[in-house]
Amino acid sequence: MTETKIGPEIDTEKASKAADNREPSQARIALRRFARHKVAVAGLVVLAALTVGCFGASLLAPYPHNAQDLLLGAAPPSGAHLLGTDELGRDYLSEVMYAGQVSLAIGLGVGVLSTALGTLLGAVAGYFGGWVDEVLMRITDLFLIVPAIALLALAIQGLGSSPPTIVLVLAGIGWTSIARVVRAQVLSLREKEYIDAARVLGVPTRRILWRHLLPNLTGVIVVNVSLAVAASVILESTLSFLGFGVQPPRSSWGTMLSQASGMVGTSHSYLLYAPGLAILATVLAVNFVGDGLRDALDPQGRH
Repeated sequence: MTETKIGPEIDTEKASKAADNREPSQARIALRRFARHKVAVAGLVVLAALTVGCFGASLLAPYPHNAQDLLLGAAPPSGAHLLGTDELGRDYLSEVMYAGQVSLAIGLGVGVLSTALGTLLGAVAGYFGGWVDEVLMRITDLFLIVPAIALLALAIQGLGSSPPTIVLVLAGIGWTSIARVVRAQVLSLREKEYIDAARVLGVPTRRILWRHLLPNLTGVIVVNVSLAVAASVILESTLSFLGFGVQPPRSSWGTMLSQASGMVGTSHSYLLYAPGLAILATVLAVNFVGDGLRDALDPQGRH
C-alpha cells in the first residue's frame, strides 16, 4: 500500500485560497480603473505614438533633419513626401517629427519641474502654517495676477530663448496652481491622527512630509503633471508663434506654425495643418490621460 500525504496538499489549498481572497493592491485597482476609461487609454496610445515617432525620428523619419532641396521648393503632399515640402524643399513630415522633440521635451520638462516646485512650496506652506504660509501664499498670489504671456515674453527676451531657458521660465510661473491645491490637501492631512502620532514619536518634519504626506498626494501630483504638460505645449507654441520662443536653427511646432502663418489662403496652406494637428493631438491626448488618471487615483471613486 502507498501512503497518501494529505498535509502538503491541504497547505497548498489553503495558500491558494488565501491568495484568492487577498485584496488587490491600490496600484492594481488604479490600473483596472484606468483600463476601463476607454478615452484615456486611447489618449495614452496616441501620446505614446507621438513620443516614439518624435524621439525616434532619427530612425523613423523618411528624410534626414533639415535635408534641403531648393530646386524642389514647396510642393504639395505626394507619394515621395506624404506631408509635402516647405519652401526650402525639406520633407515636412520629417521636420514635424524633429520639431516635436523640442515641443514634447519642453512640455514634459515644465510639467515635472513646475509640479515639483509647486508641491514642495504648497506642502511647506500647508504643514507649517503661520507666517510661512502667509509669505508663500502672497508670493503665489503675486504670480497669479501677473499676465503670464507678458512676463514670459520679457523673461525670455532678457534670458534667451534656448529650450532649457524656456523650461525654467515656464516652470517659474506654472507652479502656482498645484501649490494652492497641495496646500489645501496638506492643511487637511496634517490634522489626521497618524500625523499627530508621528509628531509625538519625534519623527523629523522632513520625514513626515516625505513618508506620510506626499504619498497621500500622489493622485493630485500625477494629474497635475499631465495637465501641466498640455498647458506648457500650448504656451510654448504661443510664444514661438509670437516670435519669443524657440529660434532657428532649432524648430518646434509653434515655430513651424509661425513660419507658415503667411500661407493662409494660398496653395501652400497645407504647411499649417501638420504642426497644428500635432499640437491639438498632443493636448487632447494628455488631457484625456489626465482625466483617466484622476478617476483611477480617486480613492473614493466607485466606477
